[in-house]
Amino acid sequence: MTSPERTEHLVLPGVLTADQATATVRGILAVQREDGAIPWFRGHHLDPWDHTEAAMALDAAGEHAAAERAYDWLARHQNPDGSWYAAYADGDPHDVTDRGRETNFCAYIAVGVWHHYLATGDEGFLDRMWPAVVAAVEFVLGLQQPGGQIGWKREADGTPVTDALLTGSSSIHQALRCALAIAEQREEPQPDWELAAGALAHAIRRHPERFLDKGRYSMDWYYPVLGGALTGEEAKARMAEGWDRFVVPGLGVRCVDPNPWVTGGESAELALALWVLGESDHALKILQSIQHLRDPKSGLYWTGYVFDDKAIWPEELTTWTAGSLLLAVAALGGDEATCAVFSGERLPWGLDPECCG
Repeated sequence: MTSPERTEHLVLPGVLTADQATATVRGILAVQREDGAIPWFRGHHLDPWDHTEAAMALDAAGEHAAAERAYDWLARHQNPDGSWYAAYADGDPHDVTDRGRETNFCAYIAVGVWHHYLATGDEGFLDRMWPAVVAAVEFVLGLQQPGGQIGWKREADGTPVTDALLTGSSSIHQALRCALAIAEQREEPQPDWELAAGALAHAIRRHPERFLDKGRYSMDWYYPVLGGALTGEEAKARMAEGWDRFVVPGLGVRCVDPNPWVTGGESAELALALWVLGESDHALKILQSIQHLRDPKSGLYWTGYVFDDKAIWPEELTTWTAGSLLLAVAALGGDEATCAVFSGERLPWGLDPECCG
């Protein structure tokens, strides 16, 4: 059972005490089903991306057995084509509520599996999960377009949606690099994946016209940085360009500009992106600014806050919001596995000369 002693590395001034970190981890564990599934909250749905993010947070907190159960759930319920459905009611694999298959949802297993391996050193786990990672990556790359971008999803009837989302493709970029790291660890080179990752990175960096225009969303602002496609001075310039549009001092990060709504998940992810750029002081301030979203009873966090009306909305305490915050705290606190996954340390680059320049 999680205790304050086990979560001391998640202590961050103005963000979490050891007791608060313990309560947050216990809050996620309380939502996890016996079969390993982690829905948003009990009675709501599970999606594969947020399920994985919550599992990563459990690993960052030392709850490796619980995290492994979450990954085993994915392996057991993967579709024959390598995908997962977009939504399962309360994490019940037999109650699918959205049969679309979203590429970024499916790719993210590679990030979680690599993170778990780095946290545990468990070679057997890596071997066991390798077929699921391969199948997921192949499903995702089946929707890569000639310009490098990744189509958003397949509809329930299998129809491909070739329009690409910048946030989703940026997340897939990180996932492809993690998949390549797993392949390298297993000494099973995947040159096609390297080419795909390089083409995707080039599209993200140089061809915004290949993606749907979702510039009002803060995720499209910071995800090219968080996903590792945009680095160095270009990344810093992008962060500076969007700062005043999306950051609400003392409250957090807008989900959509100009809506008066800040959200915990986007705020924590921005903090991670800032940490990647070496801006730990700014990252800390962002995390401190969203503590008004913390529910002291459960240790979880409200999804968002409408500051014009001074109202929590929606009234839901989500595992993925708590998970994103724990991962940001873990990175700032120097957790080795989390730092390696988000900093790009030990992650191969795709075969694109720009990415190493």
